[in-house]
Amino acid sequence: MSRAAPARWKILVAALGVVAIGVLAFVSYGGIGNGTPTQRVSAWVSGSGLGQSIGTVEGDLSRMRVALDEHKSAGVLHTDCGVLTTDAESANTELPSPDNALTDLLSAGYGFAGDAGNDCYDSGGTDAALVAKANRERIEAEAKLGQALNLVAVLTGRPLSTTTTTQPGGGILG
Repeated sequence: MSRAAPARWKILVAALGVVAIGVLAFVSYGGIGNGTPTQRVSAWVSGSGLGQSIGTVEGDLSRMRVALDEHKSAGVLHTDCGVLTTDAESANTELPSPDNALTDLLSAGYGFAGDAGNDCYDSGGTDAALVAKANRERIEAEAKLGQALNLVAVLTGRPLSTTTTTQPGGGILG
């Protein structure tokens, strides 16, 4: 079994744990169906930790870009890109939001981020086609998440902070 296989198993186990937590969170957020659309979105944003989720994924995307641009070792890429994939999957478990357009933007952003992480991981930094694909997906993820942040500001009447209180991407491999 290659060294990558145990890391992938760790990522898979972490992802399954995150999905279970997401299901519990979704059930516990069942009461946000009341109020105006602004109140529902505001309650969901607060309850889901959306700002921190987006900030974490954005930080991971940035670390992936730097690792690829600076031609870091395969070990660094596997760590940074594996954490990106895990964090994107974790953030995605908070969906759906009370607003369909917001859900679509976030789902697309997290999907592109996860794809970028997987392609970055698989590239090992040496497969030029996968590196290019990961970079395109990173750019798409950043654009979709930016659009989601703009929509949150419109829906709630205030911008959403994406600062994190811990080191972004410090997941199981960090």
